Amino acid sequence: MASKREQILSALFSDLLTLQTTSVSVYRNLDNPQKVEGGLIIMRDGASEQPEVLLSPLTYIYQHLVHLEVLVQNPDSSLRNSQLDALLNSIGTVITTNRSLGGIAEWIEAEAPAFIEQPIEGAPTVKMATLSVMVRFTTNDSLN
Repeated sequence: MASKREQILSALFSDLLTLQTTSVSVYRNLDNPQKVEGGLIIMRDGASEQPEVLLSPLTYIYQHLVHLEVLVQNPDSSLRNSQLDALLNSIGTVITTNRSLGGIAEWIEAEAPAFIEQPIEGAPTVKMATLSVMVRFTTNDSLN
């Protein structure tokens, strides 16, 4: 059986996959995207902070930070901005619709995004937003 952490990561990735369309691709831990067509969402597994520990019964309370990279590429800057905004709004809807990831997490919440624009020689500019998604969950095994 998968660890609670892996169950949570898989559930969040499955929720994000609902945003995949012919123009938006969703990946988990993609190394280096070669092409951004329409939109691209990359979920990185991230890391857990030191848990809070309750002793009776033994319970570890984790806050795990998952990192999302959201990229769009379009020669028109206003379209780039609106496409990125639409993707971020969709991600927000996915998170607020299922804050417990089907009951396996206590709470899930996105932090504010940071924005970067990267001009590409001979190609349209890529605009990217990076954000962390905090997932709070409990388990009775620190490795589970």
